[in-house]
Amino acid sequence: MRKFATRIMNKITGKTLMAKAILRSQCGENFVDTAIKILMAVVIGGLVLAGLYALFGETVLPTLKERIQEMFNYAG
Repeated sequence: MRKFATRIMNKITGKTLMAKAILRSQCGENFVDTAIKILMAVVIGGLVLAGLYALFGETVLPTLKERIQEMFNYAG
């Protein structure tokens, strides 16, 4: 019974020390920081996708289409 009480006391002491360490932590990671990171990732991803869409739509695909038509042009 004494071992059980000692083990429980050690666990409680460990949890108490862990809680104190978490409360003293100065890292500052909060939900707002995480939300801002996610928002920045979404905006940057959208800008990259819009840039790629414009690049492929106006530059790459017309050139590719022209080259394919030239490649299969049997008339000369």
